[in-house]
Amino acid sequence: MPASERIPPIALPHVSERAKKTLDIVEEFVEKECIPADSLYHAQMGEGEKRWKEIPPVIEELKAKARKLGLWNMFLPKGHFKEGAGFTNLEYGLMAEYLGKSRTASEATNNAAPDTGNMEVFAKYGNEAQKARWLAPLLEGKIRSAFLMTEPIIASSDAKNIQLQMRREEMVVLWSR
Repeated sequence: MPASERIPPIALPHVSERAKKTLDIVEEFVEKECIPADSLYHAQMGEGEKRWKEIPPVIEELKAKARKLGLWNMFLPKGHFKEGAGFTNLEYGLMAEYLGKSRTASEATNNAAPDTGNMEVFAKYGNEAQKARWLAPLLEGKIRSAFLMTEPIIASSDAKNIQLQMRREEMVVLWSR
C-alpha cells in the first residue's frame, strides 16, 4: 500500500493531492535509492581528516535524482517563503517521516539540518546581499551550513534557552548573558 494511503485519517483532509503524489515518490525514492546507498555513503565518508575534505560521491548522485523527481527543498512552505516547494508543514512532516528512515535521504533532497533552519532564517530575515551570498547556494545544495551556540548559564542545545541582558553603566551599554 503506498504511503498516501497510510496517511492518518485526522490529517487526510488537510493533505493536497500534489502532496499525496509527492509522498508516494518520497517513499519510493527512500526505499529504492537512499536506503541502499546508506552503506556506500558511510564507506565513501572516510575517516579522520579525510572525512571533512570531500563529499561522498553517492550524495551528489542522489541529489541529481531527487531534483529530477521534484524532491527538493520540500521543508520550506511557499505560503511563507517564495523560495519554497509549496507544501504545508503537515504535508512536509509526512514526507520527513520517510526521509528519516535513511541516513542519506534528507541531505539528498536538500532537507537536512542545520541547513533547513539556516535557510529559513536567511529567507525571512536576510537582506538581498545575504540572500545572494548564502541563501541561493544553500537552496541549490551547493554549500552546507552550520549552527553553533553557547550558553554558559543554561547547559542546553535548545536555542530558545539563550538569554540576553542589557544594562546601562554610566554612558556605556553592556551586553551580557
